[in-house]
Amino acid sequence: MGHTGMDTDVVIAGAGPTGLMLACELRLAGADVVVAERLTERSGESRAGGIHSRTLEVLDQRGIVDRFLVEGQLQPVGHFSGLYLDFDESESRHPYPLMILQSAIERLLEEWAAELGVRIRRSCEVSGLHQDETGVTVELRTGQAPATLRARYLVGCDGGRSTVRKLAGIAFPGTEPTMTALIGDVELPDLPEDYVWVRRTPGGDYSAIAFEPGWYRVITSEFDRVAGRDEPVTFEQLRESLIRVAGTDFGMRNPRWVSRFSDAARQAAHYRQGRVLLAGDAAHIHFPAGGQGLNMGVQDAVNLGWKLASVVRGQAPESLLDTYHAERHPVGERVLHNTRAQSALVRPGPQTDALRDVFSSLMVFDDVNQYLRHMLTALDIRYPIDGDHPLVGRRVPDADLDASDGVTRVHELLHSARPVLLDLTGSADVAAAAKGWSDRVDLVEARSEDGHWPVPALGDIAAPAALLIRPDGHVAWAATAEAVDTTALEAALATWFGPALRG
Repeated sequence: MGHTGMDTDVVIAGAGPTGLMLACELRLAGADVVVAERLTERSGESRAGGIHSRTLEVLDQRGIVDRFLVEGQLQPVGHFSGLYLDFDESESRHPYPLMILQSAIERLLEEWAAELGVRIRRSCEVSGLHQDETGVTVELRTGQAPATLRARYLVGCDGGRSTVRKLAGIAFPGTEPTMTALIGDVELPDLPEDYVWVRRTPGGDYSAIAFEPGWYRVITSEFDRVAGRDEPVTFEQLRESLIRVAGTDFGMRNPRWVSRFSDAARQAAHYRQGRVLLAGDAAHIHFPAGGQGLNMGVQDAVNLGWKLASVVRGQAPESLLDTYHAERHPVGERVLHNTRAQSALVRPGPQTDALRDVFSSLMVFDDVNQYLRHMLTALDIRYPIDGDHPLVGRRVPDADLDASDGVTRVHELLHSARPVLLDLTGSADVAAAAKGWSDRVDLVEARSEDGHWPVPALGDIAAPAALLIRPDGHVAWAATAEAVDTTALEAALATWFGPALRG
């Protein structure tokens, strides 16, 4: 840890997908971390049901994507508010959504966290915090006596009702719910064999998705029926709701899990308040249309992890943490915006039916389909990073490479979660400029096997001469063969990875 009086570098509240991914990112970067989780064990509840392209790429960047692929099922189509989207195989090595339940995602991430030495303290809930100039004192409610942990930083990954967010006094503005949706994993013995996964009715809509033989994920949505936040959820409520919207319960029985959600949409006004940060549902909640929530949380974690570790280890100034809010808050805003639109598109009634017909007719055009596909998959995100090259700020394409150490593609370079300066021309100027950061940036010389790289929203672009890749896979600097600006390279290295080594 290297900080006198500290129990750990970072305390993370919450061992869901966001908290676990962040813990793994911090450990890969050499930071010590403790995860405080209020539950005594993993709940096993299925919850979210899929991983999109960009998150699959992130897992691939860390060398663990195969663990998830073997337990899920690739789905060649997606949807925007129940209207089908086509996917383009040329845009990613992982173009299709992976159907996999959140319970499996959490188990796989927890196994990886254990391999990396992450400490998870269960039956342990954050109940108070006090931050000062050097750290945060985190008060914990445990199954035994209350305890405290002293850390450099605290990150709330503790869900939409985040205790950490409330204790830090961070506002959570947004829009109130206009509907109630019930969700459950059940058996449906009387469901017709020709059933299509979603049906709209005058009373609302319902869907049934088979995750494994014999049981289904059932969701009902009823507008203008808003349940209280603390109202209990029962299997009988789900049955009665399905009867109201479908006219039958299809013999529903043997519930494994029942829950409720709405179209409330809120976002933290600030993702950072001093030494307290927020990620995942603690930072944003929304209608779960298009399966974006879990994915956005994991991507929050990957954006934050390397930055927080760099600051904790004294390699970069604390101001680097401000880029987390600057980059991820607009992403959250966009997701809240598109999920509000999707909520409006599922409201029953002849006006919405007409709107869906028009919207569906537009989606046959490639440009419209592409725009919505990129919105849901996050493949088109471009962070506000200085630079003229079209790759700057975007996620790096997983191009094929020919490198002396046997590396065959770009994402393999990111397995250790370190920054990479990829030199595709063998430029002595690039190598010389990177010397001052040799302790924290990997210089890799390779050749691109393809003269053009596919970039979503841009098409194919000429392969760069060199590029600086952040640990999260986004490009911080890039150059063409005609113009390798080493002054700009050194500025980017200093901005993202701290000052150069002396001497």
